[in-house]
Parts: sequence; C-alpha cells; structure tokens
Amino acid sequence: MQTGGILALALLVALAIDRFWGEPAARWHPVVWMGRALQRVGDVTAPAAPTGQDMPTFWRAALCWCVLALVAAGVAGALQWGALRYLPWWLACVVLGALLKPMLAWRMLRAEVVAVESALDHSLEEGRAQLARLVSRDVHVLCAVQVRESAIESLAENLNDSVVAPLFWFVVAGLPGAVVYRLANTADAMWGYPGMRGGKYWQWAGKWAARADDVLSWIPARITAFALWLVSGAQHGQALLVQARRTPSPNSGWPMAAMALALHVRLSKPGVYVLNDHGVPAQPGDIGRAQRVATRAVWVVVMAAVVVLVSFVVVRV
Repeated sequence: MQTGGILALALLVALAIDRFWGEPAARWHPVVWMGRALQRVGDVTAPAAPTGQDMPTFWRAALCWCVLALVAAGVAGALQWGALRYLPWWLACVVLGALLKPMLAWRMLRAEVVAVESALDHSLEEGRAQLARLVSRDVHVLCAVQVRESAIESLAENLNDSVVAPLFWFVVAGLPGAVVYRLANTADAMWGYPGMRGGKYWQWAGKWAARADDVLSWIPARITAFALWLVSGAQHGQALLVQARRTPSPNSGWPMAAMALALHVRLSKPGVYVLNDHGVPAQPGDIGRAQRVATRAVWVVVMAAVVVLVSFVVVRV
C-alpha cells in the first residue's frame, strides 16, 4: 500500500483510539513530555523581572524553540520512517495511528466543554470551576450567560488547536508535522504571554513561540471556520469575514465567529471583543448545540483529509 493510503488509515485509527480510549496516561503522553521540556527550558530562559526590549532573551528562546522542534520532528520522522519501512502496511497503520492520537484531543475537549453545562445545572460556582479548566481568564466575575459564552468560545478555538490543525499538518508533513504543531501550540500556551506569569517575564522570551503558533495555525483556523460555516448551512459568509477580524488574535476569531453565527448567539470577552452582537445570549442547551455543530465539522475535516491523502496515492499511481 502507498504511503498516502497508510497515513489515511492511520488518521482513522487515531480517531478510533480517541473515541474509545481517550488520552493516554500522563506518564506516557508525548504532549506532557513536551510540556516538561518547555517548562525546564523556560525556567532558565525567561527573566524573573520585567525588562525593556530584550533581544538576547528573544533569540535564546527562539533558538531553544527551534532545537526542541527539530528534536521532536526528528524523533517523529524516525518513527514514521521505521513504521513505513519495516512493518506490514496494516501494522504500520495501527502504529502510526497510535502515535498520532496524542496529538489530537477531540474526546477530551468535547467532554470538558459539555461538563460546563452539567456543572451549571448544580450551581454557578461549579460551572465557573469547570470553566476554569478550559480558559485562562478570571472566571469568578462571570455570570451564567458569560460562562456558557466562554465554554462555546473555548470549544470553537480548541476545535482548531486540538483537532483541525494537527490533522492539517499531518496531511502536509506526516507525523512530524502533527508533532511540531503540537509542540508549537503547547509552547504558545506556556510561553506566549505578554507579561509576568508563574514568576517569569515572558514579553520577549515568549514572543517567538506566540508568533510561531500564529503562523502554524493561520490556515487551519480558517479551515475550521469554513467547516463550521459549511455544516451550519453555508449562511452568513460575509458576516463571518467581518466578525472573524474582531478579536486581537489573528486566528481564534475565525472559528469563534463561525460558531457564534452557526448558533445565532452572541459571544464576547468583556472589554475585548463582541462576536455576532445581534445574536441572543447563550442559554441552557447552547453548549450541547455547539458540540453537535463541532462534531459535524470534525467529520467534514476528517473526510477531506482522507480524500487528500488518498489522492496522493491516485496521483502517484
């Protein structure tokens, strides 16, 4: 079997593992290993106090990021090459699918977001506590509507980060592509802050990581928005183009705006942005509706990825 066909089947194996078994234990999770490496490097790279323009720190952090990315890509590339070279095609599909799975987190994302609504059924405080597992903003000042808005936003944004972008880079560059993207996204989450966090100053130490994640997420974020727009009836296309640019991030506004328009709800971050300002406030049941829309979008992206990978085989034949 050609490489494209094996990778297409490996993608489906990864999704099956995610569906039935979820995340591997933390001690065996490659993303956890990435996080530990980034933590150790960040501890010795980022200064402990605010500085002015600090290009030496910027370049040290950038070099560290590149080295970690090269190591991750090298290991992933070697594993993929070994599987394709030495294993029968069916076993290579299973092995590569198992290696790809930790780069995806659809089951966990969906469960964590849906749990926000379940927690709100008990109390606002429980809803806020559950939301705090998903977002970095201060949840203690949010009302129930804002908790639902934040959960829906998190689902839309992380639909790209946790599913679509890893799949996109897997199609483009195989397992090394998915692994490097996951490293970049993790580095942005840990380093990409404009000020103090965790006793370290990240303004310059985290700038490369933040920009790298922006670049690697640029196309996938728009693919995510397109998939959400498509499965919700392919309406409000012009509004999506306008709304998506309202957030400070060059990427997160796309899937969030697409989700807001798909649900006909208003999504906002107080003092920062408002998406679909003519929509209705998020109500009980809207998180569940968002999950169903996102699930349909995932399958659109998966089918497209499989078609592209299989087309490589057809073209080569």
